[in-house]
Amino acid sequence: MTPGEHAPDPRGAGTPAEFLARLQALKDWSGLTYRELTARAEEHGDVLPRSTVANMLARPTLPREELLLSYVRACGVAPAALEDWRTARRDLARRGPHAPASTPAAPPASPQGSLPDGSGGPSEDPVPSRHVPDASVDPAEDSAPRPRPRDPSGDPPEDSAPSPRRLPGPSAGPSEDPVPPPSWPGDPGPQGGRPGMSSRIRRALVAAVAVAGLVLAGVSVVAVLRDGGTGPAGQPPRTPAAPTAPSAPGAGDVRIRVAGTEFCLGERRGVRSGQVHQLPCAEAGFPRYSLAAVAAGRWRIVSHHPDFGPGCSGIPSGGRIPDAAYEDSECGDPSRVEVFALEPYGSPVRGHRIVPVGSATPGSCVTVVGDRTAAWARLAQAPCAPDATGQLFTFERAP
Repeated sequence: MTPGEHAPDPRGAGTPAEFLARLQALKDWSGLTYRELTARAEEHGDVLPRSTVANMLARPTLPREELLLSYVRACGVAPAALEDWRTARRDLARRGPHAPASTPAAPPASPQGSLPDGSGGPSEDPVPSRHVPDASVDPAEDSAPRPRPRDPSGDPPEDSAPSPRRLPGPSAGPSEDPVPPPSWPGDPGPQGGRPGMSSRIRRALVAAVAVAGLVLAGVSVVAVLRDGGTGPAGQPPRTPAAPTAPSAPGAGDVRIRVAGTEFCLGERRGVRSGQVHQLPCAEAGFPRYSLAAVAAGRWRIVSHHPDFGPGCSGIPSGGRIPDAAYEDSECGDPSRVEVFALEPYGSPVRGHRIVPVGSATPGSCVTVVGDRTAAWARLAQAPCAPDATGQLFTFERAP
């Protein structure tokens, strides 16, 4: 939770929409991810599936009372304030049409991507949904049709429009000026005289001599290079190979490497926080990552965790905390920054920066913090450094 700030007060909410906005603000205040909220609820003896929380925050209707109390407790609200949330919900529910607590409604389309349980979001969003079976949501709250999520690891559809091609120009026609026949030595000139070699022939011979000189010069240069020991006679000279620049990121499965090191990005197995670390590439088996294009130059980094399913890498709380963790969690949380620009750095390119798009802390890059030479150093949002130390990554095709 943010130091020095009080938890949001539900008593000022006049509509269900305002009440839901305060519930979202409560999650931001807690600083907890969906995974951590589920774990906190279990500590209190409550059942709070991650998909249920996502549904509750995305719907325009009031949540069930028992769900509300489980969520508020998990967010860390003091026991004395629980009654305020319960009372505010009951007051809104009694207002009838202004607070339809039991009327099912389809969730609004989320610009951030599909909801974690696949119950909403625009169909064109390439990011998948995390879907966890949820027994705590009654049919009235969970009756909206669910579109089938698209494969997160698939490449975006290719543009079917043919690329324009330059058509060949009209072929050159015959010259309008007729070329006079060449005059040879001894032929009579146009006035009947014998001028000897015509000026046309002289110019042709001069040009031929010049071309022959250039050819001989080129042959001499090749001979010198061969004699210099760069390669045996009869074979082209050897030239040093140019350094290979990291390839541009493309949609599909990738392994994300810290540029110039043997470390790749991953998580600790059995930990719910979703914190991303650097670890030896040979050990970086989970989660698997893939890139999903959002717009031109904008990407989601999709995680595929063996325990928690598909999710998205992101920065919590809209990036308002300067050193906020770079973590994997469910896709579609509007409080997280889940879209990134992958900016090339260096000439030739040495790697790509992962820049959060729309972060409340501008000028930030995803950064390896702590001991950058050690395994399990964590990643977080930090100011983009002029030398990009600890901020360059390469996106290799997954083995």
